[in-house]
Amino acid sequence: MLERRQYAIDSYAQRFGYGNVKEFTGHAVGKELWEEPAVPHFGTKGMGMRLKKGLVLAIEPMFTLGDWHAFVESDGWTARTVDRSICVQYEHTVAIAENGRKFSRRCSR
Repeated sequence: MLERRQYAIDSYAQRFGYGNVKEFTGHAVGKELWEEPAVPHFGTKGMGMRLKKGLVLAIEPMFTLGDWHAFVESDGWTARTVDRSICVQYEHTVAIAENGRKFSRRCSR
């Protein structure tokens, strides 16, 4: 289930004292750049979406060294934390194959 991963991401951030930006989420990948469903990087164990065959997700948590609240600048693209703390984003693409196997690709920047 997806919420286990969401919970694990948030728990990791909390354990090390990082902020976990909640204004932005991961998403499904398909014909469009961002597709439904949204994939938050926080959640509650036992509550959430089941992973289905054929689903491709971009899981993109953003950790900060300060406050987790963020906003988008007037240019409509640049995102910043409200306290201007350092923020990093990790991206993993996960595909659920027809046989139920999960394939993951980590993008490094």
